[in-house]
Amino acid sequence: MKIWPDQKPYYSVNQYYRQIYGYKVYKISLDIGCTCPTRDGIKGVDGCSFCSARGSGDFAIAGPMSIREKIDSAIQMVISKSSSNKYIAYLQSFTNTYGPVNLLVPVYEEILSDDRVVGLSIGTRPDCLSSKMIKELGRLSKIKPLWVELGLQTIHQKTADLFNRGYELSVYENAVLRLNQANIPIIVHLIVGLMGETYDDFMATIDYMANQPINGIKMSVLHILKDSPVYKEYLEKPFQLLDEATYIKWVAEAISRMPQEMVIHRVTGDGNHKNLIAPKWSACKRHVLNGLLHYMTEHGIFQGLNYKGPANEISLL
Repeated sequence: MKIWPDQKPYYSVNQYYRQIYGYKVYKISLDIGCTCPTRDGIKGVDGCSFCSARGSGDFAIAGPMSIREKIDSAIQMVISKSSSNKYIAYLQSFTNTYGPVNLLVPVYEEILSDDRVVGLSIGTRPDCLSSKMIKELGRLSKIKPLWVELGLQTIHQKTADLFNRGYELSVYENAVLRLNQANIPIIVHLIVGLMGETYDDFMATIDYMANQPINGIKMSVLHILKDSPVYKEYLEKPFQLLDEATYIKWVAEAISRMPQEMVIHRVTGDGNHKNLIAPKWSACKRHVLNGLLHYMTEHGIFQGLNYKGPANEISLL
């Protein structure tokens, strides 16, 4: 069984950051005031149905503050854990490349100019990456490490339509191609246990992602949040959510199908506990992480164990 230097059976984001920086770094979440095309009327008004009112950036520092003040506030939230005083700024809320390039790029530059910020991770959508924006991101990536995080969630269009994603898989593929041409590393977000999706559906997404030219993936269970559109749907017609044991089994299998150079940026997520309706077990993030590590160790599962390789053609039918 393969174990990485940080004693995990997969290539964790902490291990990845230590290789880049030589020390542990923490992410600080910032809200720079963007919106989304599924919220402003271009492709919808309610956003993706699972998304919270804060654009799934409930812990991001927002409000009428300067960038410096937001960074200061975000650091105060994690400073007790950090010994290096070096951080990766994470633009988490909403779609952070959705807006005029000439207005957004100076914000990125200001964030990167802070000596405490050693990298920038930008959460966005594949349909909100113009050629001009990608060119600017490529330029900035030469100043400090920069990542683009894409909210794909699933390869299955039927599911994507259910939660109002607003773009097709080909749009994602085009964005990945152009980001790679600019040498910008990509992190893809996936949701485990989306409405109506089976184990086989999720594994089809995983096998597809395993052979994508990306840096890493983030996984979290489908949350029902009180301030998200899916909450009303869930009340009117409840659908089955994954239990903790099933989630752990699915994620362990997903990790085993990933190539060993793929960074596992997240294996579980926790929504705002005040708004979390279900599944309640997801609020105990540490418990889920420990359960995953125990399950993988007990069953001899490690990253790459079941990787199928690029020769395997993944059918989307």
